[in-house]
Order: sequence, then structure tokens, then C-alpha cells
Amino acid sequence: MDQPVDVRPGEALDVAALSAYLIGALAGFKEIGGVRQFPGGYSNLTYLVRTNLGDYVLRRPPLGATGKGAHDMGREYSVLCRLEGAFDCAPHPVHYCEDTGVLGAPFYLMERVEGVILRQQLPEGWPNDPALMRAISEATVDQLAALHRIDVEAAGLADLGKPEGYVSRQVSGWTERYLRAQTDDVPDIRQLAEWLAAHQPRSQPTALLHNDYKYDNLVLDPRQPNRIRAVLDWEMATIGDPLMDLGLALAYWGEATEAKAQPLLAANLTWLPGNLNRAEVADRYGAATGADLSDLLFYYAFGNFKIAVVVQQIYARWKQGLTQDPRFGGLIKAVHYFANQGVRALDQQRISGIR
Repeated sequence: MDQPVDVRPGEALDVAALSAYLIGALAGFKEIGGVRQFPGGYSNLTYLVRTNLGDYVLRRPPLGATGKGAHDMGREYSVLCRLEGAFDCAPHPVHYCEDTGVLGAPFYLMERVEGVILRQQLPEGWPNDPALMRAISEATVDQLAALHRIDVEAAGLADLGKPEGYVSRQVSGWTERYLRAQTDDVPDIRQLAEWLAAHQPRSQPTALLHNDYKYDNLVLDPRQPNRIRAVLDWEMATIGDPLMDLGLALAYWGEATEAKAQPLLAANLTWLPGNLNRAEVADRYGAATGADLSDLLFYYAFGNFKIAVVVQQIYARWKQGLTQDPRFGGLIKAVHYFANQGVRALDQQRISGIR
């Protein structure tokens, strides 16, 4: 079972302020019995809050986050509210607080979904079983396909984003984010941005996008690990081209040789024996959705570009002294790595692992 740990230095919640607020916000609330922190993730901070009403998960922006539109707790909470009844694997939202006077930033509470989350290594006691990893990887692809098959009109999700021009806005928007967060000269990022701006494909039919779909955002049933109990981290969910989701998932879907070279890919356990490889992921997704994958190279290149920019934003916060999380100090290497992955794919005109 995924378990929280002690809160990292400098990231403690003001428990007294939170408790005083919740007395007026949650019927029947009396006290907080403890706060711990979930260790994964490099973006929003996620805590377990134990109360007399039960356990809740609290999400708030990272320290030092300044990007306009990023880490929008109100939007993430709204997405979860909209998904109720439309997608069974979305956690139940409990309460949103926009008052920054409570914890220094907006935050929200949601239900805790207990289960296994695959982080940097297999959970203690789990066998390194290729058949098990095969089943989990197949379920992961099938869940993404199911998400993209949701009828956004029927589910009342159509106004969640602006699908017209989505790909173009993503390319320009993430390029602008990089320029605002740039700390070092990374020529591969400039090359990727220029190529992406000049080679945008015709968009696919509109779908609901998760926009950060990978193993450590999935809660697995411990008794049946290929059953996904919840999909977490809906911060960037929107309506748009579903292959943007697939391309990002493929960029995160590291294989064995890549995991040895880049810790962020090693932390996503897709490289363990038994997992589908990138080609099999693409084939399974295409068979489940009927999507035209002829421009998949663009989407994969963009996926690597986006990861590089996200990591650059985190590294910039660390370099400015806005966060002391020691994990962030070496992230500039990951910026170079993912940018180079995208450029190499363009140079070779193929996605690594897909011929």
C-alpha cells in the first residue's frame, strides 16, 4: 500500500490554521490527528491529513511557484467535480479553499484512495514478475484509451478547454514557459521548439486529456494489481488532441537502456521485464481507439519537449532558492536529456523503440 512519510523540511503545513479553518468548512470536523506527506512528485505538494472524520488527501501548489495558470488548485478541484459520474477512476473531491491566508496558497481536499503506486521501485514483497508487469502495462494503456473515449459532450465536459487550435497553443505556450524559466543554454530545446512550431499535424477528434499520465499517477488494487483504482494528478486536464496525451506517455515510457541513463525514466517502472515496449503501447492504443498514428513522431517529440520544460521550471525554482528540496539540484541534467531525446527522434525520423 502506498504510504506517506514524514513531511520534508520546509514544507510543513500550519496544522493549527488548517484545523481552525476546517471547523467551519467540514460538518462534524473536530480535530487533526496528524499530517504526513506523500513522497512522490516534483510539482504540487500532497499530504495525508488524518482527522476525526477519516483520512483526506490535501493538495497545494509547490513552494515558490509563480507560473500563471500553473498549479491552479481551483481548476484541479473543478475537474474532479466534473469527472464524477463520467470517469470512475477519479478521486472524490471534498472541499476547496481559495483563501491564501490559511496555508499561504489555495488548496483542496479529496478522498484518499488506498492502493499501490509504482514509484522508484516495486513495493516490498512484490515479485519481480514479468507476467504481472505485462498485465499492469496493458491495463495502463487500456485506461488511457478509455479516458479518451469519454463522450465529453454527454459528460458535460466540453467547456473544460478550447480544442480548436489546442496543439498550436501548447507548442507556443510551453515555449514561452521555457523562456521564462530558462537558466542554462540548452540548444536542443530551441531546436525542438522551432521544429514543433513548423510541423504541427492536423488535430485528432477532441477528447478529455489527463496530460500527465504515467505509473506514479495510478493507484493499483493490491489484490489485483492490473485493476486501476484511481488516476491521480488532474492538474493539467483539459479538452484537446488525445495524441498529445499518448505522446507524453510514450516520452515517459522509458525502456531499460534509457532507465540506466536518466533517473526520471528509471523511476517510471515501464523498463522492468514484461512491460509493453513503446511499439506495443502505440499498437494497443491504436487498436483500442482507432486513432490515426501516422504523425506520432510529432507527439512524441512534443512529449519530450514538455517534460524538459516542466523539469526546467522546477530546476529554476531550486536555483532561485525558492525551494530547498535536494532532489531538484541535479534536474538540469534531465532537461538536457529529454530535449536530446526529442532531437534524436527527429534526426532519426523514428521514435526510440518504434520502427
